[in-house]
Amino acid sequence: MAIDFGEKRVGVASTDETGQFALPRMVLQNDENLINEVIRLSDTFEAEKIIIGESTNFKGEANPIQKEAEKFAETLMSRGRSVEFHPELLTSVEASHIQGENEMLDASAAALILKSYIDSRKT
Repeated sequence: MAIDFGEKRVGVASTDETGQFALPRMVLQNDENLINEVIRLSDTFEAEKIIIGESTNFKGEANPIQKEAEKFAETLMSRGRSVEFHPELLTSVEASHIQGENEMLDASAAALILKSYIDSRKT
């Protein structure tokens, strides 16, 4: 399972049954219910790990949202979830080019993060 963590919205993606294809699932609001909803979804998707997009600029420096994503990851880990960060540079831009601007953009960005993570494990 992967998430594209944003200040207002969080995109969610998961794999198919084979673990080879990344599928955009939904966009959640970044509010007080987010942590419980992500944990519930990780159970529903039987996720072994939650991949969170690592938000950096072109110099590789953390963007301001990265600190919030790290706090979120710490909370997930304290609740027994395995979490890993994976680079997400320009995934929202790429998702926008593929599908245009719509309500599933953040979920599609999460799917691109997950696809990149899957591909990086194959080599």
